[in-house]
Amino acid sequence: MNLKIVFVLLAVALAAIIALNCILLVGMSRSAACESRNVFKEMEDGYEKSEVFADLDSEELINTVKYLKQKLGVTLVSCSKALPSDNFIYLIELQVPRKNDALMFLDHDADQPRREARAVVIFGAQIDPNITEYIVGPLPSPIYHKDITSHKYQNLNFNSRPVTHFEYEKIVSSMGLEKVSRLLRESFGSDSKSLSYLDSAPRGFKPGDRETWFPFVRNISGLFLHPLGFEVMLDHSSTNVSEWSVKKVFYNGQYFDSIDELVDKYDRGLVKKIKLLRNESDPNYASLKSRQNFTTIAPLQYKPRGERYHVRKNYVQYFGWSFAFRHSTINGLQLFDIRFQKERIAYELSVQEINSVYGGDTPSLLRTKFLDSHYGIGKSSNELVRGVDCPYTATYIDTLHLLDSAEPGVKTHSICVFEQNRGIPLRRHYSDWYTLPSYGGLADSVLVIRSISSMGNYDYVFDFIFHNNGVIETKVHPTGYPQSTLFSEEALKYGEKLEENVLGNVQMHFLHFKADLDIVGTINAFETKDVEYQLKSVPWKSDQKVHVPTVKRQILDTEEEAAFRVGKKLPRYLSFVNLDKTNKWGQYRGYRIQVTSFNPDSLPEDCPEEKGISWQRYQLAVTKYKDKEQRSSSIYNQNNLWQPAVYFDDFINDESIKNEDLVAWITTGFLHIPHAEDVPNTATTGNGVGFVLKPVNYFNNDPSIYSQDAVYIDPSQQTEGCGNNPMACAAEFASCIPNLPHFTYGNEY
Repeated sequence: MNLKIVFVLLAVALAAIIALNCILLVGMSRSAACESRNVFKEMEDGYEKSEVFADLDSEELINTVKYLKQKLGVTLVSCSKALPSDNFIYLIELQVPRKNDALMFLDHDADQPRREARAVVIFGAQIDPNITEYIVGPLPSPIYHKDITSHKYQNLNFNSRPVTHFEYEKIVSSMGLEKVSRLLRESFGSDSKSLSYLDSAPRGFKPGDRETWFPFVRNISGLFLHPLGFEVMLDHSSTNVSEWSVKKVFYNGQYFDSIDELVDKYDRGLVKKIKLLRNESDPNYASLKSRQNFTTIAPLQYKPRGERYHVRKNYVQYFGWSFAFRHSTINGLQLFDIRFQKERIAYELSVQEINSVYGGDTPSLLRTKFLDSHYGIGKSSNELVRGVDCPYTATYIDTLHLLDSAEPGVKTHSICVFEQNRGIPLRRHYSDWYTLPSYGGLADSVLVIRSISSMGNYDYVFDFIFHNNGVIETKVHPTGYPQSTLFSEEALKYGEKLEENVLGNVQMHFLHFKADLDIVGTINAFETKDVEYQLKSVPWKSDQKVHVPTVKRQILDTEEEAAFRVGKKLPRYLSFVNLDKTNKWGQYRGYRIQVTSFNPDSLPEDCPEEKGISWQRYQLAVTKYKDKEQRSSSIYNQNNLWQPAVYFDDFINDESIKNEDLVAWITTGFLHIPHAEDVPNTATTGNGVGFVLKPVNYFNNDPSIYSQDAVYIDPSQQTEGCGNNPMACAAEFASCIPNLPHFTYGNEY
């Protein structure tokens, strides 16, 4: 080859390499890592004061335990090894300060309320065993404790105490299941060691009862969809474990008085037997492991200019919004001192209780009515998975709990906070009505704070959502497994067939919320608005009449008037208003409560257990604020539904609610009749319930008009840059590589 040609080819190749390098360098410079800055230069004044609502830290919890052990004058056994006949500490969490004390501190620079703990102590080693609640303080170095039991509760029977993990262990060991090992192997292909048990409640039929039916299931993935038709009822009402005894046994639709009777009749062929054998190689229809191999990753949201919110300890700030939060061991995620544009909208938003009512023909589901606060909604939260439970780049927060344990336990990444573009306009309009076309709109970017609790078979996704127009959503999405029993044709009246030998049982879910709104102060009234059709003459045609919608307004006077029973028509607008404060247009400033619910029928009031969940009677109830009416339920109601420690219906006693500090109690719910698509898991889609707080004349106009994200396009006006249209510069400021942290979960990654 001609040497000259070779040099030419080399020169061309070198030029190509240089050109490619330039392209790569330019591309890399345009795809630099996204900025990791925060739009908030300084935290607002509320940050330090928000700590008045902060959960107890490890030092405070440990010091409270030490103090009680030193000062109560009795021997306290570790809860993890405590028998019912022992004294032990069951729960320690923050004692939220009185509202008036907190407001004086937040608004008037009064002294900070003393930090105190609420401690639940079980005294089983007494002549008269009892449950005692104490306030312990001040923290972190306590010097006093006060018994508040009689002040808080009406009836506190000793057997209304929660069942500890150690008590459950003793219950199973007291059943004598080794006697039915052969029966279990022949019937189910495994012995008791390969099975797991579930709980049921209530535990009897009257105060003091503590008799529980325990259904057994296969101990494999998705165990809630692997029923066996074998259940044992044990009486564990005595503080003496040796006196516990099996009272009934249920096997394949038949009842027996004891394990011995079942075994004897089984051996003599007097029992209708069942064979539900399963090989290890059999596919598990209830497993959540994907049936499809990974091929491509799902879409991710990212923050090209860094986070537009700030989280510091228990304080969150997002443009005009700010609030404090805590993660109650019993009630879960709670928000306090919620402000928009520096004005308090709500003092508290929180979940109060979750109730599940099941139907079935097995002894456990025949009358089960769970109250989840009994088990600890906050304690039952778990680590959130990046990219699934929350956006991958969300802010994750650990929480700390001391319930049914000897020491505090950390729940890693059990709260997440994130901003999210919901993929829909918050508002928009395109106009070409006899004018040049123009467009104005605003993406619905929101701040979400989330926690998820797994309450046995069911998971609840708790969200508080903050919009740029002053709206707050409180929303709960259910997911998890349906409850199931062994299928039979007769049982179809209680549900639907999901798999071979599996019936998905009907279940009704009710959630109760507290919304303590403070509209331009604590002195508020409750207003309803609805529409009535009025027959009106046509002014220009006197012989004609038309039906015209008219607005009917009413300020309700008493708690009885504002207690809306289930089944009763609710007015369309339900609002807290300030009768002394109006907006620029002379309208009462207020916030509307808009409920999203699919409430099934509540329990009949003549049902003996209904008293313990009497809040179910009301879609909405508005009461005058009282310090002693902080919670609509309690951890003790589950085991004494007949004489509940907290009876919500007593909150409604016809007191005046006009120009008072008011609280709204809101019931939402849904009916779940399991169907084939609930296998392996119930989806969240279409199942969200909750309520929305919307400003009604609170502002002079829509506050989102001041959002920096607003887009306005007017072709008649020449504009440059992104002044009226941030999206015009998206290619410039969003061309970056997200800073994705490494995936972590537990000890697996």
